[in-house]
Amino acid sequence: MTSPMYTHSVPVFQQMLTALRAILAQADAHVAARSIEPDALLQARLFPDMFPLVKQVQIAADFARGISARLAGVEVPAYEGKEASFADLDALLARTLAFLQSVNAERFEGSDSKEIVLRPATPKEKKLSGHAYLAHYGLPQFFFHVTTAYDILRHNGLPIGKRDYMGAY
Repeated sequence: MTSPMYTHSVPVFQQMLTALRAILAQADAHVAARSIEPDALLQARLFPDMFPLVKQVQIAADFARGISARLAGVEVPAYEGKEASFADLDALLARTLAFLQSVNAERFEGSDSKEIVLRPATPKEKKLSGHAYLAHYGLPQFFFHVTTAYDILRHNGLPIGKRDYMGAY
């Protein structure tokens, strides 16, 4: 039987990142068809103190990789975070999805009680069980950034809706 920790993480990340990848492809086509400078969307924000679209996508991908790796007990793959185009973001999501595909579901067995340490050796260090890490920290963070990326594009006129956000399930 597959661990619920796996079932409630990796397939969810795969679904949402695949959907985000499709939305970003629509955004790329949208700017090309309308002769809009891509940075008008890539650097768009919902409010001046929020991260732009590029950073929202990078952080969503980082959370998907980091959560999965920590729960599976494998090294967290680190990427440079220098994406500057829709093609770069597509490549980032493709690499992230390939990593998620490579994570063995069996490695998640017992991860619900595994101790996860956030910001180790800093004043903000926090220790959580694997279950609390996934349910109360990781998934909310991941969904915040995926949703914000969607919202930025929708706010800027991309004709997308809930089906686009959800992807195939």
